[in-house]
Amino acid sequence: MFGVVISGRPVLTEPQIISQTQFAFAIPSTPPFSHIVVFLLPGTSLPNGTGAAVYAQLPGSTEFTFLGAIANDKPSAIFKVNKQAGGPAGGGMGGDEDAMVDEGVATPVTGAVPSLTLGISVEPAAQILANLEQKNAQTAASSIPVTGLELVKRGQATMTTKVLAQRIIKNCYDFLTSWGTGDTIPLKAFQAWWDKFESKLERDPGFLERSDGG
Repeated sequence: MFGVVISGRPVLTEPQIISQTQFAFAIPSTPPFSHIVVFLLPGTSLPNGTGAAVYAQLPGSTEFTFLGAIANDKPSAIFKVNKQAGGPAGGGMGGDEDAMVDEGVATPVTGAVPSLTLGISVEPAAQILANLEQKNAQTAASSIPVTGLELVKRGQATMTTKVLAQRIIKNCYDFLTSWGTGDTIPLKAFQAWWDKFESKLERDPGFLERSDGG
């Protein structure tokens, strides 16, 4: 039902049948490769309301990574399995991400050649779409830049938005009250605080995180 193509190698069309809906291809990791094409064989189609989820297990790993999927309306896709390849794979349903980054796939070995296991599972379309959304969300989250007040710091504990807001307000309050004790504060006082606050942020972006904002 499924075929697999790797550049420079024969087409694979005979997977190991795990169950009625699960199939696996054992692909030697050498010679090096970085892209895999998965497609529906001519004359075959998936049951209505389903798709074929594609997974890969790196040599030496016990876990499968979700790469993407193919379907009747998208019967083939290119999946990138090694970040050394360069640009995006340009595949179909989610088949254009660096899903696996173990550079060992492209490294010659001596002795027995380890295999990459490609798994194909026929699953409900709704389940596949949910997995694709989760994968895209994880990819987007991992690419969020660290800018401004450095509220996002990977691998480190950060202040909550509430605490940060309280410290900014306190910083402003302390500065403005230095202009007097009356209920009316001139606009130029706020402008002066803002100029001072911006200047301090440029010199020391993390000062709010180390103190009470003073």
